[in-house]
Amino acid sequence: MFTSFHTDEVESRYRLKTVIIDAGHGGHDTGCIGSSSYEKHVALAIAIRLGDMIQKQYPDIKVVYTRKTDVFVELHERAAIANRHRADLFICIHCNSGPKAAFGTETYVMGLHKSADNLAVAKRENSSILLEKDYKTNYDGFDPNSPEANIIFSLYQNSFMHQSLEFASLIQTQFEKKAGRYNRGVKQAGFLVLYRTAMPSVLIETGFLTNNTEEKYLRSDKGQNEIAGSILRAFKEYKADTEARAGAPISESTGEPVMKPNTTGNHSSNSVITGTTPKSGSSNNGSVPKTGHPKVFYTVQVAAISSDKGIGGSFNQAHKPFKLIGDDGLTRYYSGVFTDLGTARTNLSQIKVKGFGDAFLVAFDGPRRISVAKAEELLKRK
Repeated sequence: MFTSFHTDEVESRYRLKTVIIDAGHGGHDTGCIGSSSYEKHVALAIAIRLGDMIQKQYPDIKVVYTRKTDVFVELHERAAIANRHRADLFICIHCNSGPKAAFGTETYVMGLHKSADNLAVAKRENSSILLEKDYKTNYDGFDPNSPEANIIFSLYQNSFMHQSLEFASLIQTQFEKKAGRYNRGVKQAGFLVLYRTAMPSVLIETGFLTNNTEEKYLRSDKGQNEIAGSILRAFKEYKADTEARAGAPISESTGEPVMKPNTTGNHSSNSVITGTTPKSGSSNNGSVPKTGHPKVFYTVQVAAISSDKGIGGSFNQAHKPFKLIGDDGLTRYYSGVFTDLGTARTNLSQIKVKGFGDAFLVAFDGPRRISVAKAEELLKRK
């Protein structure tokens, strides 16, 4: 037997309460410069729009801005603001610069520089500390002009890496799918503004002001609304997923939230049922895909329903999910077989965008269901 919990009981246990929105640069720190715009102005306009959207959609959420006017705020103070408010999420808004032909969006989390381009972006954004009076004291002697210092600094990955990556992936997916922006991907780099934040944090490069077409888009009401709206949609997905996972009782065997199945009989893509998850080692009247798949892998549980009617013809054709019928009588649908957690998370984000908001990551070791954390540990050994 499995223990089930009502969704309203789950929601009462955890709520995302406070969001920090940080408009990059400001005051005498203009940021990058386009042909007719400053980064500090564009970033602030998008930040304000995003904050307004969040507050209208979620009046109970506290939105805190690091700045709401054209003023200079030191990087360490931006993180301090977030920490003082015990924020649940830190969203840093920026614009990019580069060759005139460069375009697209990219979202960063604190981590190791994996390319010269990532390092260049971090150096440019970190150089704002040179405008601060006591930057050597505030940042323990860090020199933003030193490639070696930037590389060493990037090794400090904050403890909220997984949540930050998940949110970043959702943002990039929304930019691409909803705003039609070119997706330059989720990246890691050593950003001072993210370094001291004690919560999931991302830095969003919303586009290139050095590209005339993209600059015009980012300066327009349409562009700013689409960018802010895309971040809002990603925020909604992240909020729902985080509250469910953090608030729900966690199965000791699977490491996943335990939720009560919906009994209304409505199985449309907009009201997918996420049921209790089978215990590790439990038998199933079905099997994971056998042809060419690895022994340990991640997948996405798309739905758990009380009948075997399927989850939609178009989704089945596009994703070819496999299914398992658990001992509890629920038919579970899974999409994809992955050994890379980042790729699995991207697949999860894409599935959520298609309307399956209750989808979540699971993992298998052969026919046995295991926790995502255990799968990550096993795969690292190989």
